Amino acid sequence: MAPDVAPEAVWFKSTYSQENATACVEVADLTSSGRVAIRDSKDKAGPALVIPTESFAAFVSAVREGHFTL
Repeated sequence: MAPDVAPEAVWFKSTYSQENATACVEVADLTSSGRVAIRDSKDKAGPALVIPTESFAAFVSAVREGHFTL
């Protein structure tokens, strides 16, 4: 469960998320272990996806460059 992955204080939502938005993810920077954790903001006690920091950085970069369409 996500609380076991990182303390609540290190989780954050993107600055692009609106205050009352319902479709958000939260991220926890686990740099000391070379990983990033991602979870559903509506289910803080639910599972978290933990991936290498480099993979998350590549994903964010690809999103910013417009490589994904809806």
